[in-house]
Amino acid sequence: MKRIFISEIIASLFILLFVYTSINKFLSIQTVTAIFKGYPLIGGMASLIAWILPISEFTIAVLLFFPKSRKVGFAGSIILLTLFSIYLGYILLFTDKEVCTCGGLLNQLSWPQHLLLNTLLIILAITAIKLHRKEKPPLPDNQITSVVST
Repeated sequence: MKRIFISEIIASLFILLFVYTSINKFLSIQTVTAIFKGYPLIGGMASLIAWILPISEFTIAVLLFFPKSRKVGFAGSIILLTLFSIYLGYILLFTDKEVCTCGGLLNQLSWPQHLLLNTLLIILAITAIKLHRKEKPPLPDNQITSVVST
């Protein structure tokens, strides 16, 4: 029961994060596109990526909302955050660009802080998947759990 509660808390955190960032990107899609155009490696695909990111974030939030698709949602979170982190690492090592399109409070973080946040979120998502794997499905009401001798 405790594992389920912790998994629910982690899922809720991710849902809030991804809904928040996706809505911010949707509401400022033109600004996000313009910022992406100035980024190395992805500038030529800025319009496409500006739409794919918030759609992906929102889709992951929906997957995390439903218990049956939660593991897929956490896996999607890990993939997305890993891609973000790889790109952040590239930016930090090879460029002087430091413009964030996350929206709101997350814009206040430096890129090294974003990298740290992403790493912590990846660890949380992996933890949630491990907790999810250890959960045992409940037995049906009509299943006999012990044998009674007569």
